[in-house]
Order: sequence, then structure tokens, then C-alpha cells
Amino acid sequence: MPSPNVGERIASNWEAVVGKGPEDNINDDYFIFRTLSKGEGFLGLSGGDFIAIPLEYALNSTVTSYSDLETIPTTRPDVFDRSEWQWKEVAGTYIISDLEDDRNSGEGQVFNLKAARAENLLNSTRSYLNTTFFSASGGNSGKDPEGFQHIISTTPTTGTVGGINRGNFSFHRNQQTSGALTTSAFDNLRAAGRSIYNLCSNGVGMDHPSASVTTRTVFEGFEGLLLANERFTDKEDGEGAFKNEVLKFKGTKMSYDNDCPSGNWYFYNPKFLKLAYKKGSWMKMGPAIRPANQTADIRLVRTMCNLVTNNARRLGVVSSIT
Repeated sequence: MPSPNVGERIASNWEAVVGKGPEDNINDDYFIFRTLSKGEGFLGLSGGDFIAIPLEYALNSTVTSYSDLETIPTTRPDVFDRSEWQWKEVAGTYIISDLEDDRNSGEGQVFNLKAARAENLLNSTRSYLNTTFFSASGGNSGKDPEGFQHIISTTPTTGTVGGINRGNFSFHRNQQTSGALTTSAFDNLRAAGRSIYNLCSNGVGMDHPSASVTTRTVFEGFEGLLLANERFTDKEDGEGAFKNEVLKFKGTKMSYDNDCPSGNWYFYNPKFLKLAYKKGSWMKMGPAIRPANQTADIRLVRTMCNLVTNNARRLGVVSSIT
């Protein structure tokens, strides 16, 4: 693969350069990766053949009114089951030769090439995972982790998710509505967002979506619907727009992601959407491997995980936004 300029050997060693490390020209802010890879959304598991998520899917049908000595039903209704999700593996490698390592040492070192390649590999893994988390099911011949387009589907009455056929079991369907315009761009966006937010909520005082993510186009369309915010605190400073990190919709922290599918706005809560990972196998870097016929070291980073839901009814998408 051709190098953009002088290549990483020269760039990493002492030349007339500014700075102490390579400037990041690639990585984005991965919103869902950031919100799910910590806290309640980060589900560490000890192992197993697959990821089993317990589900309560029905009410007890024996509850009824009765009179005096009238018998009360004693049948045993099925109210629990589980969804089953396959483990997915993601891995990558970096290599550094003895020649590169020797050149990148002592006074000639501008930045640590070995550490920088390791960090690049970790960033590349994050990027790959974030891309798959927005995908449909079955990527890379079924080896990719599950994605929003499958779990929070724009056609929630079809497909099998976590081993459960959504055509047969309505409790396992996510919420969905259209955000298509009526007369002008984004004129139905807020109404559609309110509908999905309420559909995903468990009443008015219980669980609600805590985050939402969309494309930059829709994000800017939503911001354009808000009242202008212009502040002048002194003669030199002024504020002519909302800061991205404080933009919210009904309390959900709203952001955009460059990997998000066009025209979709997803609502979720880490309580119900989990990034499940195998403990000890989350971005795990293995030992250096030295080939028998090369003077170089190879390092591998491996991740074992999948995106899962324990309550699909609390997830939703506004689709076909125009």
C-alpha cells in the first residue's frame, strides 16, 4: 500500500517535524461505542457456548376475580424464556521489525513507534466494532457482531433476533415510526421523536431512553428546529448556536455518528441494550510472537463480544427521515 508521503519509518524518527507524536487524522468520536463500553451497558460474562439473556415475556394468567369458594386457577403459565446470542470474535495485528525498532530508539526517536502502532490497532478495533454496531445482521459471512439495523429494525415485525422470531412474538419487537416530511424538511421530526420516546418508555415515571443517535444531517436538521440561542456576555465573546455535548431531546443525550445509517434516529437505554463481552477477552493484547524466519515481533489484539438486548420494546427508531 503506498504511503501518503514519506511513510511511517521516517515520520516516526527524528526529522524537522513539529510535535511529539502522530496527529490523529482518522478516528471519529464513536458515540454508541462510548456509551455502551462503560457503566450499565457494558456486560461482562465469564463464558459459555453462547450469550443467554433471560426474558420475562408474559403476565401470570391465573390472576382473576372470584366469589367465595369458587376455585382459583392453578395452571402454571409460561412467563419466562431467554434469547440466545452467538459470541463474535474480532482481532487484528501489528508488526514491528528489529530494523524499525533499532531506528526508532535513542536521540533519533520523535515518538515511540511500537506504542503508537499498538494504540492505532486499538483505535482500529474500536472503529471496526462501531461500524458493525450500526450494521445489519450477517456481515462478513455472519462473523460480525450484531448491529442496530438488526436489533432496532426499521421493519420490527420480521426477522429473527437473538433466536426469537419477531413475526411470531410481538414482545420481542422494537418500536418504529416514520420521520418522512409532509411539506418541508424535518417538519415531522420532533413529533416522530416524541412518539418513539414515549413508545420506548415504561409509562411516565419509569424507564425512558437515555441516549439517541442519528446522522449529522438529521442532527443539524433537529438543531435547526430549535429556538436560536445567541448570547453576548461582553464586547468580545458571543454564542450563536448550541454546543453538541448539551443538545438533548426530552432528556436524552443526542449525538450523531458518521457510521449511522442515513435517515435513521435511534433511541436506546444501556439498561436494555448491552455490549456483552467475555471477561478477560476485551481488547486483549497477546504476547509478542516472533516468526522463525523473520527478525520481527507480531502482536495480536482480540475481542470476544456481541451487541444484545434484554428488552427490545424499550428500543426504537425513527426511520426514513427527510
